[in-house]
Amino acid sequence: MPASPKGRVPSTITYLERLDPPRGSPLQPPCPGTEIVRALNPPVHFYRYLYATVGAPWLWNRRRLIDDATLAAIIQAPTTDLRVLWLHGVPAGYVELDLAELPDVRLAFLGLVPDFLGRGLGPYLLDWAIRHAFAKGATRLHLDTCDLDHPKALATYESFGFQAYDRADSFETLLDDMELPAHCRDKPVLPLA
Repeated sequence: MPASPKGRVPSTITYLERLDPPRGSPLQPPCPGTEIVRALNPPVHFYRYLYATVGAPWLWNRRRLIDDATLAAIIQAPTTDLRVLWLHGVPAGYVELDLAELPDVRLAFLGLVPDFLGRGLGPYLLDWAIRHAFAKGATRLHLDTCDLDHPKALATYESFGFQAYDRADSFETLLDDMELPAHCRDKPVLPLA
């Protein structure tokens, strides 16, 4: 049974972009057994596993709230490039690029399964995603992150050449099976509007 909403949490969204391809050598895998593999026409249940496992600590919920048919249409679209990061045969994270408006590419999602944080896999996956997007013909790679995300997310994106071009105040829905991230425990949980 899907989780139900229990409140909303204020957040600040930062919109970032990068307009030039990276220079220099790509980052090397931080440990043996690391590979990035394209998921072609991924089953919805597998995508839901990745999304929920990677995003749960950071209140990712929007794709949890849509039905299977709508989600399948998004993730199985020919313009969606979904790559799974594997470590010794275990899914360790993923990146999703939206190529629907090439040469404008959206980095829709990027994250790691919590068990794999702190191993250098995040920077490796981000560097790979940036290079891949520009190799696909991007002239602009953009994304958004918010203050509910990993506390190092914004600084990491900026260190990889992304620049903020806008900010907006918003609310994220807190589902009944979610807890606020530790760095956001002082945020109020407001009633649903």
